[in-house]
Amino acid sequence: MRPIRPSSFSGEGVRDRQEVFEQLDPQHEKSGSGQRTMPAPILYAVTMKVVALVSGGKDSTYNMMKCVENGHEIVALAHAHPPEDAPQDELDSYLFQTVGSSAVSVIAQCMDLPIYLQAITGSAVTQTLDYEITKDDETEDLFALLCNVKHHHPDVEGVSVGAIFSSYQANRVQHVCDRLGLTMLAYLWHREQVGLLKEMVESGVDAIIIKVAAYGLGKDDLGNSLMQAMPKLISLSERHGIHACGEGGEFESYTLDCPLFKRRIVIDEVETVTHSDDPYSPVLYLKVKKLHVETK
Repeated sequence: MRPIRPSSFSGEGVRDRQEVFEQLDPQHEKSGSGQRTMPAPILYAVTMKVVALVSGGKDSTYNMMKCVENGHEIVALAHAHPPEDAPQDELDSYLFQTVGSSAVSVIAQCMDLPIYLQAITGSAVTQTLDYEITKDDETEDLFALLCNVKHHHPDVEGVSVGAIFSSYQANRVQHVCDRLGLTMLAYLWHREQVGLLKEMVESGVDAIIIKVAAYGLGKDDLGNSLMQAMPKLISLSERHGIHACGEGGEFESYTLDCPLFKRRIVIDEVETVTHSDDPYSPVLYLKVKKLHVETK
């Protein structure tokens, strides 16, 4: 296979991005230089030291960018992953994205930040929206993860989370934050998804589709960049009501590059895994087998 490179790797990515936005919105404003517009520099004081919960996907990445935009400092990343003896990457967790988990640590390398890892040993024992401390629930794995972060970074005050519409997820992160005296920072919460998707791409979140699980999405969509997939995702949202950002589990993503990265990720080898062969909504994902990082 050809390596999967960030679309920002060359000027072609910038031109393609502009063409996509012009197709979606003919009035879309062009930048005078033809170059990607980076977020404005932060000119105000840092207000909180933040640990970012990262899945590897676009939402957790973009929420980190919003944290920085709002004056916070990302000091560490945290990730919950499948146990080593798990038979597959997809755990069907209610709380965590696990597809692409093996490739998450390299994101910390691209940001020159420490990352704290926690194996997911629990499951969704309590499945109601509200949560109370429950033995063997996967929420307690999140608690253990953030306890470890607090032990090593006692000055951490905030937790970045990329939740958009999942009250199940947001309530559990909030519950853990309350127990640890932390502030949950969820800048994407209840954002309109089509506009948010466009904003992510415009802001330089360079991610690929690594899992599909919805009518209208299939094997051919795996490995496509967010920019490439955006017209189809918006069309499916308008015609069939899927969540354009995948908040309903329709797809998952993996970030190759963004303005916070000092290096970019290139995927060299993947394996396509069939999790469910449903004829109408097959569940397929990419298992990352080999990757490397490159300087920008």
